Amino acid sequence: MSFIVKKNISGKDYYYLQKSVRENGKIKSKTVSYLGKNFEEAKVKAEEIKMNEKTYVEIEPTKITIEELANFCKRKGFIYPSGEIYGGLGGFWDFGHLGTELVNNIKKQWQIYHIQKREDMVLIDGAVITNPKVWEASGHVSSFIDIAVECKKCKYKSKIDKHELKTARCEKCNSEYESKGEFNPMFTTQIGPIKDNSTTAYLRPETAQLIFADFKLIQENARLQLPFGIAQIGKSFRNEISPREFLFRAREFEQMEIEYFIEPEQKCSYMDEIKNIYIKILDEKSQKEKKEPVLMNLYGAYEKKLIKTDWHAYWIGKEFEWFISLGANPKNFRVRQHTSEEKSHYAIDTWDLEYNFPMGWRELQGFANRGDFDLKQHQKYSGVSMEMLNSNGKKFIPHVVCEPSLGVGRAIMVFLLESYYFNKEDNTTILKINPKLSPIKIAVLPIIKKPEYELISKEILEDLREEFNCDYDKSGSIGRRYARNDEIGTPYCITIDDETIKNNDVTIRNRDTKKQIRVKIKTLRKILSKLINREIKFEKAGKLFEKNKIR
Repeated sequence: MSFIVKKNISGKDYYYLQKSVRENGKIKSKTVSYLGKNFEEAKVKAEEIKMNEKTYVEIEPTKITIEELANFCKRKGFIYPSGEIYGGLGGFWDFGHLGTELVNNIKKQWQIYHIQKREDMVLIDGAVITNPKVWEASGHVSSFIDIAVECKKCKYKSKIDKHELKTARCEKCNSEYESKGEFNPMFTTQIGPIKDNSTTAYLRPETAQLIFADFKLIQENARLQLPFGIAQIGKSFRNEISPREFLFRAREFEQMEIEYFIEPEQKCSYMDEIKNIYIKILDEKSQKEKKEPVLMNLYGAYEKKLIKTDWHAYWIGKEFEWFISLGANPKNFRVRQHTSEEKSHYAIDTWDLEYNFPMGWRELQGFANRGDFDLKQHQKYSGVSMEMLNSNGKKFIPHVVCEPSLGVGRAIMVFLLESYYFNKEDNTTILKINPKLSPIKIAVLPIIKKPEYELISKEILEDLREEFNCDYDKSGSIGRRYARNDEIGTPYCITIDDETIKNNDVTIRNRDTKKQIRVKIKTLRKILSKLINREIKFEKAGKLFEKNKIR
């Protein structure tokens, strides 16, 4: 049995989900998860956790390859090779009608979680092309260097980091690589009609630098006091030698990124929020000793100094929690520390949140402790002060203690892989994606092609479209229409039938369970909103419709 408890810590209320467990013949309470500071939000979150736990136990998603995922996305209207009628272009992708909605929903949920629900975060949108000196100051012009390599046997072209040159093997045939020299993966472009060195500019290779370059303006205009974060969602570009593995390695990609600033040595006051977050941890020492990752509490990892700063541990926990809150399975995640050889030139310490993709454990999200490197560099190159005053009136440069950086494409792959179910018995696919992320939230289906059914259906559709992205489908049998919507992840189908005409009610069908409930039309919009936001259980939202009565 699970229940919510309130704890008062330093005068503030915190809510936790606990459950009763039997140990050595005695009933004890065990904390499952931190739920936040607001009771109403805690109730919703607790319900989500209970639902997710049930899902994990009962059924696992169908394992598919990256190629199968890409084919599914193309077939259903999510994502296509860019300009495919001309053969496409490696590393560039076009998003179809469903893919665009999925991207927008992921970004919306990220923005709600990181910006809307926090008081210490603002959102900006920097230019894709900016003054080239930004990239000189950041070190990208001089230090953003990879090694171009070619397989000695199969001639497969790729890139590697400098420290990998002696050990890396071809990912196609496992033969040795041959170096083809250094290259900078930034795309160059020209500004103005005359091409010369003075007009050379770059497509940004990351979203972070405009946050640093605009730091002083943002801090002053938004009246921000440390600690605070500046977030950005936007496109980046890298001239990858060998883009591969669908969206995982692309030349054009979108990032959701945060730079979180603190006063040097400033402590994190939010650590209680991650006290009950457990994840598999692989530190540098364990990697060098060829050890397996260990399931560990993130708070404990900080106390043992595996993770050097409390803020770093906090943000790793919060980002992991974001994925889980949207239906991802925690067992498919781990965090791995960068070794000394692979750390970027600006990083004090870096960890990756990794996901068990079909091609193995790969980076999903990076967390770099950048210190004061970037603001110092931009102050040096621009001559503009990036300093702030502490409580004692002393000047200092804020530190970026953590930089949660997530590629939208990789997030898409995670949520689709977590949601893909294939039923071998009837040869059908169901995309059990979280309703908050579903491209289409509601499908309105008149059971018979008659004017009176279609009239009511269109009236319902018009009302629901005020709040939800909906689809209207009257083509084919009702079973075929259900299947079409299951395959693209529509969580709820509304059926207009004989009883609708008589009683002004409709059926709502649940994508995941196939159960149906009957509700009055006047309450439909409100009930659907609660279902999509996981505020009520499906079975309690209306009168359960008997299976033998379903057409």
